[in-house]
Amino acid sequence: MPLFKHVKLTTPESVELEFTLAGIGSRALALLIDYHLLGVGLVGFWILWIIFANRLMTYLSRLEINYSQVPLWLLAIGLLISFIVYSGYFVYFEVVWQGQTPGKRFAKIRVIQDDGKPVGLSQAALRALLRPIDDILFIGVFFIFFGQQEKRIGDWVAGTLVIQEARPQLKKTLSISETAQQLAAQLPETTDLTQLLPDDFAVISEYLHRRAAMTRPARRELSLKLAREIRAIINLEEIPPELDSDQFLEAVYVAYQQQFPTY
Repeated sequence: MPLFKHVKLTTPESVELEFTLAGIGSRALALLIDYHLLGVGLVGFWILWIIFANRLMTYLSRLEINYSQVPLWLLAIGLLISFIVYSGYFVYFEVVWQGQTPGKRFAKIRVIQDDGKPVGLSQAALRALLRPIDDILFIGVFFIFFGQQEKRIGDWVAGTLVIQEARPQLKKTLSISETAQQLAAQLPETTDLTQLLPDDFAVISEYLHRRAAMTRPARRELSLKLAREIRAIINLEEIPPELDSDQFLEAVYVAYQQQFPTY
């Protein structure tokens, strides 16, 4: 029995990717780190909030007004701010860090959508808002442990998965044309490869490795579609006319690997 579960996803470009699910241990480690960071931040907030509340009450006591309800309002506002910080922490990092929080980055896991794309604001917000429900009586742990896709309630509602950061293993070495290699050397100077997400690179890689098994019409259609999308992502005005779409994708593949050797 494998230690980690695997899941196969089909991207909008009709490319099948295989990912390894994070596992309950990695998720628990990530959550422990995130909660420690959140705890430090919230303790600091409440210290400042109590100081502010005491000074406000001292000021109001000098005035001839009824301020008996003020402490309750201050408590309610403090709790509301705490919840915003709690939820905002996960929303901010998962959106800005493409599915990762400091804890997830340390544990080398991240959140993706069910179609393999990075999470957006709506998915991150749903996961964060439902997290307290998952934490009550460890309901989320129950769903993760017994679910085939290891989803907690927030994942089911948001349509997300938590996977290991490791990329799919390549099965064979690609044959790259000389024209593509020449363009690959120029791309870092003429484009912004940092806009290309790991998932985008994975789609390019899967296509290049599986194109030989495709029919010619399907291969041409998918190649053109991918090339147009990648060109827009990396801010390239136009694909050099001497290159076909396959050669362009090969060039991006090589340039990305050279700039980010991890992949």
